[in-house]
Amino acid sequence: MKIKRFVAQDMRQALRMVREALGEDAVILSNKTVDGGVELTAAIDLVDNISTDTVDQRIPSQPRAGARVNRAAEADGLRQQDDALEDMRREMHNLRRWMQAELSGMSWYDLGQRAPHSQQLLGRLMALGVNAELARRLCERVRDIEDIEQAWRKALYFLASEIRICETDVLDQGGVIALVGPTGVGKTTTIAKMAARYALRHGHRSVALITTDSFRIGARDQLQTYARILNVPVRTATTPEEMDEALNLLGDRRLILVDTAGMAAAHERVADQRDTLAAAGRGLTTLLTLSATTEPAAIQRALRLFADFRPDACVLTKLDEAASLGGLLAALVQADLPTAFVTDGQRVPEDLQVARAHPLVTRAAELLAENPANPDSGYLALAFGGANANVNV
Repeated sequence: MKIKRFVAQDMRQALRMVREALGEDAVILSNKTVDGGVELTAAIDLVDNISTDTVDQRIPSQPRAGARVNRAAEADGLRQQDDALEDMRREMHNLRRWMQAELSGMSWYDLGQRAPHSQQLLGRLMALGVNAELARRLCERVRDIEDIEQAWRKALYFLASEIRICETDVLDQGGVIALVGPTGVGKTTTIAKMAARYALRHGHRSVALITTDSFRIGARDQLQTYARILNVPVRTATTPEEMDEALNLLGDRRLILVDTAGMAAAHERVADQRDTLAAAGRGLTTLLTLSATTEPAAIQRALRLFADFRPDACVLTKLDEAASLGGLLAALVQADLPTAFVTDGQRVPEDLQVARAHPLVTRAAELLAENPANPDSGYLALAFGGANANVNV
């Protein structure tokens, strides 16, 4: 273990000195105020650099009994040494976690002393649902604005600028468009809205539907009902061969919308659905459908689950039912996934709109005002400390 003492004018400078001298894995053993600033004592675990390869590999052709005993004792001693090293690593790990929590609180308190308006803005952004890293990045861009309301509005503006939006109307391009996503997010209803919108603009003879969902009879019946109302054909394709056949039969249609089976978690059907859609070829546009009512952890799981489908953009559904929106928007920023459409009702096709970033952020802020959230100060300190660890302070 390497231990060093650091003296600096303030905590921020002292932490920078620790990172520069000992690296990100350093732990703070003590801190105190001294004349002219603060004093930190920090350490770095050097246990991993200790070699335990001390066994003599040379074996005599006729070892003596005493030699065998000595080797057994050496081997036993090495096993004890390994246990001691493992215990030391575990203790250092626990100490590091404890000190990180302490430093997070100190960093949060230090921020409150240096820039209380930034601390307040960070808390508000995280109450919105924005993760700590993005919240800190937004605060950095408005740190010179001390009026909290003005800084809040400017931070929301910058948040909107980070949300990617499809530059063109995906439907107007035509082709084959498939909607994928978890169960219950509204894929089938969204398909109907898209089909109705396109039929109103280009005529019902220009659009057709395909479903790959052979598991839920209700969903298939619902799509067939929409198809009868719109007077458009619908086909079922559950294999690549059936998809190829369906696309050939509907080849005269300018737009073909594909409804897929929803999956709540990793499932063997994921690969089957992916293979079936792949039969559409390079002209396929895949839209990941996400519900605004889904909690952030489930949004992250859906992004991971459907990443293999390589979605071109997403559709956000059920905005009218959401109690918060910031977490979803932050997840899309993190995933760098553009948004094509939003839905905010059951009407077909009225409640389908082309996505716009600023209205989405405005709606998120309105929902926060309607449903105020006050994150615990301890959670804010830990989250801020975690985000702070990834940047130079």
